[in-house]
Amino acid sequence: MILVAGGTGRLGTRVAGLLRERGLGVRVLTRERSRAGRLGAGVEIVEGDVRVPAALMRSVEGVRTVVSAIHGFVGPRGASPATVDRDGNRNLIRAAREAGVEHLVLVSVRDAAPDHPMDLMRMKHAAELMLKSSGLAWTIVRPTAFMETWCEVLCRPLLEKGRAVVFGRGRNPINWVSVMDVARFVELAILDPALRGRTIEVGGPENLTMTEFIRVFQSETGSVGRVGHVPLTAMRVGAGVMRLVNPALARQMQAGVIMDTRPQAFSGQAPGLDHATASLTSLAEVVRRDFVVPRRE
Repeated sequence: MILVAGGTGRLGTRVAGLLRERGLGVRVLTRERSRAGRLGAGVEIVEGDVRVPAALMRSVEGVRTVVSAIHGFVGPRGASPATVDRDGNRNLIRAAREAGVEHLVLVSVRDAAPDHPMDLMRMKHAAELMLKSSGLAWTIVRPTAFMETWCEVLCRPLLEKGRAVVFGRGRNPINWVSVMDVARFVELAILDPALRGRTIEVGGPENLTMTEFIRVFQSETGSVGRVGHVPLTAMRVGAGVMRLVNPALARQMQAGVIMDTRPQAFSGQAPGLDHATASLTSLAEVVRRDFVVPRRE
């Protein structure tokens, strides 16, 4: 049995699907059972919150491998990188160890570091250290920014409202990866014992600025509209002002500043995994797959 914590999220849903296609036993831990409808038949659902240690023991019972695809960057009130990405993972690691789980795969994030200005990166790094010292066999997967997420954030407004907003200048090259490709790397981490004890950084095939990202979307969908920009100064001030009022929005504003000002390009794919990196999905393919309506003959 494989437990996918966060299994009703964008990544967890796809990981669970790949494992079920292989005929493997899959259990999903989710805060909201109502979100599990898209998982399909054959997936066991356990409702629980990683922030509540007592809720985790049932979820890890009889489990051989745990996948942590949880995140607290945005979420319900009280959820944050500290309460979910750090403390939630601590609870999950402890429960796995007490239940005799063999292997835990942690989905972290590229650039996770103890001194990063974003608390998400610091909390993910703390979770990595806890896992490495836990005594469990471990694999850490560190993806770059998800194409699908940013198609929704940056580009869907072009289709629905005829306008899009770029955070900052939009001139900083950023690496984007398809969530489907990340799911395949997580699947490999589960199945291949040679990947235990390894940290795998996963990026996509292109480094594109936010402006170029939107242009690819427009080219593939034929969408037109006005593209505006939120000045960096406004985002910095907004992040500070919103920190107490709306922490999730403040985190998003801070992320926009960092993505526009710090190096985000990536080209160093995981060594020894050439077979997995050879068919990485381009942004154009993601847009055609998820956002272009097929023409009726």
